[in-house]
Amino acid sequence: MVDPPSTPARSRPGVVTISSYLLILFAVLQVIGLIITLATIGKIRDALQDAYADTSGETADAIGTVTYAIGIGAAVFSLLLAAALVVLALLNNRGKSGSRITTWVLGGIMICCSGGNLVSGAAGGFTGGAGGTSGDAPSPDEIQRRLDAALPGWFTPVNTLLGVIGVLALLAALILLALPKANEFFRKPQPVWEPPVPGGAYPGQPSTPGYPQTSGEPAYPPTPGYPPTPGYPPAPGYPTPGQPGQPGQPPAPGQPGDQPPPSDRPGPTPPPMS
Repeated sequence: MVDPPSTPARSRPGVVTISSYLLILFAVLQVIGLIITLATIGKIRDALQDAYADTSGETADAIGTVTYAIGIGAAVFSLLLAAALVVLALLNNRGKSGSRITTWVLGGIMICCSGGNLVSGAAGGFTGGAGGTSGDAPSPDEIQRRLDAALPGWFTPVNTLLGVIGVLALLAALILLALPKANEFFRKPQPVWEPPVPGGAYPGQPSTPGYPQTSGEPAYPPTPGYPPTPGYPPAPGYPTPGQPGQPGQPPAPGQPGDQPPPSDRPGPTPPPMS
């Protein structure tokens, strides 16, 4: 029986493997940023509450609660994003075209978000730059001064370094997935036709029980009185020529030969009439 058309085995190019490693690196950086956020979110909330302590109403408590909620939400989002990137990296290594498209979409969004955060952080830190205020709210410079005093000295440099490395790694991963070698790997392979094997059945034609399959030629039963063709055994239900009892062959010992029916035998001679 001929095997169905097979597809050639694909070897993963190095650009796809490196791209997957870069995606995993970006996921690890997100986890590190998550740990830093959880370690410092309390200090950021306290610094903002102190900065808005002199304002009227419940502004200080509201600012602290909103900041804490945003920090926890960003940490959970970073964790989910890291898990998604690891899954996409594994699927890309297997040549899944849908995962590559998803990586491009998600990676493009993350590059825009991370790049925007880097630009805003470089421009004015947490407050987005100095500016005027209205009423009794503290100025952006005062807020940034309180945050710098509350946070450790390594917080800003480490966050900036993680952001730059993450953006570069993700950008390089997306570019590697768009190279020609990666396109060949993610392209759906075409099945390769294999010629039929001598003695096997053609695709879609099952072999008939009782008749041995030969090299593409059908097996016919032998005609009575003729010797069988060499290489073709007699089919079931047909006597083999040369066996006793077959027309044209001598009877076997102990068996009467061919005799005419009783109606055709001559009867006894009647006596003469007197």
